[in-house]
Amino acid sequence: METSVLFPGEAEGYVQNLETFTLRDVGSPRWFRQHEYIEKLNMQAILNASATEDEFIKEFLVSLGKIPTLVHEMILVELWKHKIFPILCQLQDFNPKSTFPLYMVIHHEATIINLLETIMFHKDSCEAADDSVLDLVDYCHRKLTLLANRASRDDNASPCKRIPSESKDLSSIQDLQGQNSALEFDISLKAVSVLRYITEHSDSISVINRMLCTHNLPCWSLDTHTCKWTKYIEHITHKYINGKWQKIPPEDHLKMTKLDGQIWIALYNLVLKEDCQRKYDFNNFNKNQLLKLRGFLTEVLIDQLPNLLELQRFLSHLSVTDPAPPKKDLILEQIPEMWNSIMRSNTGKWKAIAKYQVKEMFNPSEKDLRQQASRLAQTYNLDVMECLIPEKPKCGVCGAEASKRCSRCQGEWYCRRECQVKHWPKHKVACQLMAEATEKLQKDLTVNPTEAEANIMDSLD
Repeated sequence: METSVLFPGEAEGYVQNLETFTLRDVGSPRWFRQHEYIEKLNMQAILNASATEDEFIKEFLVSLGKIPTLVHEMILVELWKHKIFPILCQLQDFNPKSTFPLYMVIHHEATIINLLETIMFHKDSCEAADDSVLDLVDYCHRKLTLLANRASRDDNASPCKRIPSESKDLSSIQDLQGQNSALEFDISLKAVSVLRYITEHSDSISVINRMLCTHNLPCWSLDTHTCKWTKYIEHITHKYINGKWQKIPPEDHLKMTKLDGQIWIALYNLVLKEDCQRKYDFNNFNKNQLLKLRGFLTEVLIDQLPNLLELQRFLSHLSVTDPAPPKKDLILEQIPEMWNSIMRSNTGKWKAIAKYQVKEMFNPSEKDLRQQASRLAQTYNLDVMECLIPEKPKCGVCGAEASKRCSRCQGEWYCRRECQVKHWPKHKVACQLMAEATEKLQKDLTVNPTEAEANIMDSLD
């Protein structure tokens, strides 16, 4: 692979140093350093999976037992957003120069769920998660419930819509709240995939009981068929694919998306796996809810996912039978601990934690912001980010797939030299402005050698 973020040796060191934090430490320099580690691990894991190469990030996370750490940190930030972030937004005297550190905390949850989506495809990752799978099931259920209950207003039905930061009526904090709401939608969709992998790989009685008896996920699946990754604007169908809303031509209206497939496979596993059938209570309510799924199982759908034919047959059989209720066996059942443990440790301290973080974490000096931006600029390498984009860049002239880029501004793509020459009279002014802005930004972010050395020493302490 030509482009990479980490070598295996570097990745092993990053994984080895992953640790759990307290709610009070979220946003601290040490926490931000780990955030950079996880960002790089996530990007490298995606690159490896996309290129079908050795997935050494997954191997290190499994062998070093760090998947529970990732789950804990994801739930920690979820709870921070639920308890601390609203208090920060309401503080009258909190008007930071930059909301960038706050956004990175909000974005941290999305980074981890993205990494988990990549590695949980493999069964050994699910096994290595150990007891934290229960916490992950609860996390996914919370996100999917939020997704299913989204209001039908335009602002909620268009999660890719951002509150414009240039609006004079909005403060930077209000803008951040809008970004948080939009990001929550993407996180919930990632949770769909993670949950599907758990239904496929986990044979734990406690996990199965949690999904079937506690959360009744088979009936929940009905809500997902009316979820918000499909919408209609002026009689035109749009679907949320690869992180953005896309217009769907009439001939593709019945084409199954990845998200639709994940839901159906999860449902297939929950209803037809032998262990699940023994545990699930097919009472009148659950039975009637499941039978509604027959209306979605069309020939077109089954042609795209043939395994659903078996589900269709099962539902036909279920409609004329009354399955026996599950046996009430006496078993010792594990329960998730992470959310409750964090809540117990911090109940009654939410406002104190918020005020501490305002003072110590989220009011950085201009110098600190520049150093942080410089480190993140190295993390988000332009060539790497382009490899992560699902769609190939298009030529700015003819729209064909492009492989050449303007060497000066790095902002415009072309398929061949002729197109670049033809476009130059129009691109010239914009190119000069972008190049000058980039040069100025690089000068502003320059950190002298002594400061850089001090930062490295601090990170090693």
